[in-house]
Amino acid sequence: MSELIYSSLGEVCARIKSGELSSVQVTQAMLERIGKLNPELHAYVMVLADSALDSATRLDQARTEGAPLGPLHGVPIAIKDLLYTRGFATASGTTVMRDFIPDEDATAVRRLRDAGAVLIGKTQLTEGAFGVHHPDLDAPRNPWNVDHWPGVSSSGSGVAVSAGLAYGALGSDTGGSIRFPSASCGLVGVKASYGRVSRHGAFPLAESLDHIGPMTRSVADAARLLQVLAGADPLDPTSLPDPVPNYASALDQPLAGLRIGVDWQYVETGVDAEVIEAVRDAVAVYTDAGAMVTEFSMPESHQRLVHEWALTTGVECARAHRNYYPARKSEYGPVLSSLIELGLSVTPESYQSLEALRIQFRAELDVLFEQTDLLICPNMPALAPTTLEMSDVSLQDPDRADFLTFTAPFDYSGHPTLTLPVGLSASRLPKSIQLIAGRLQESTLFRAGAGYERIAGFNQRPIP
Repeated sequence: MSELIYSSLGEVCARIKSGELSSVQVTQAMLERIGKLNPELHAYVMVLADSALDSATRLDQARTEGAPLGPLHGVPIAIKDLLYTRGFATASGTTVMRDFIPDEDATAVRRLRDAGAVLIGKTQLTEGAFGVHHPDLDAPRNPWNVDHWPGVSSSGSGVAVSAGLAYGALGSDTGGSIRFPSASCGLVGVKASYGRVSRHGAFPLAESLDHIGPMTRSVADAARLLQVLAGADPLDPTSLPDPVPNYASALDQPLAGLRIGVDWQYVETGVDAEVIEAVRDAVAVYTDAGAMVTEFSMPESHQRLVHEWALTTGVECARAHRNYYPARKSEYGPVLSSLIELGLSVTPESYQSLEALRIQFRAELDVLFEQTDLLICPNMPALAPTTLEMSDVSLQDPDRADFLTFTAPFDYSGHPTLTLPVGLSASRLPKSIQLIAGRLQESTLFRAGAGYERIAGFNQRPIP
């Protein structure tokens, strides 16, 4: 069973297309595992068992009839529950929206369906995709150690993929919400360039910062998912019209000649030793493989973006919730409520000042990417902390803003990032690195990530 459950998305898809497996078999196996583990892990807020089996049956029939088969044909995929699903509730981690049933699919969901994916369920997230789960809802639990943080806000997606409850999942990232759970749960996570993946039908946390992307157990699977998701969408005015390259073609490219920049002061300031060691070890792998590693200085403008991220997020979150807040304020948890209140208090001048700084920072990074292909740094300043340590954390708290040091700046700039698992700590918590590329250079991320996997791949699993 574990051999099938932890097989790659690409391998399972190939076996279903060949007839060696049926989509119904795979979906039933996945549903059985979800039934066994989800009561403890709380990855899913909604399991779409009947719908998934119906889809699997239709996809198997299509194969039998010789119909064209998509790149995700028959494979169970999980959906973060802020992406609209026609006919099924989309609560966005809230109680105030628990009865909201969209009459259309999000563009990302529709593209998964069109590619032949079986939508197995909707994953739990923090309230409104912010920093803490609603107090009345069960939070997902990290399968590596249930006493440790599974990341936010795409925690359910991270837990589902890590524990073998899906072959891949969609997450969203506004300040680190693909990267935190990917790092905490030992996954590959891609925050694609802003506008590369349509946000149409995704309930926002902060529209100008929100990114949609895949979370998987391998770089190749992430590339396959992003290939399906990426591309222009007339329903999203921020969607980019640029053509989408063949991401799979980057996976076998050599690491030799790749230019990687590192700012050791940025990497090491306020960062735990095991996290620093993970970055240093990865740099050594790349250097030995022929990549050219040089030092650079991170633009100082990133610091204010980190410490005032909550101002931008609060303003845009208040706008997103205006149909519910303050009219139904009593139904909100205290952390999301405080973010919205903060947003309502921010002056237009303060908001616009941050927008000007965003433009400056993006331009400064673009200059850096004229001289290097990638930047390397951590995802978080520490390995996954305990759930108790994070229980009272609000990410707009100035005392905790440094937790966003390696994530929030790249949400502002819109540059693509890849979270890559690189091993386990002495206490068997996942270790990771983050790679950042120039805008629309996801292929470079896949080249670097797949190359690392070939040399020092991470293949351990938390649950048999």
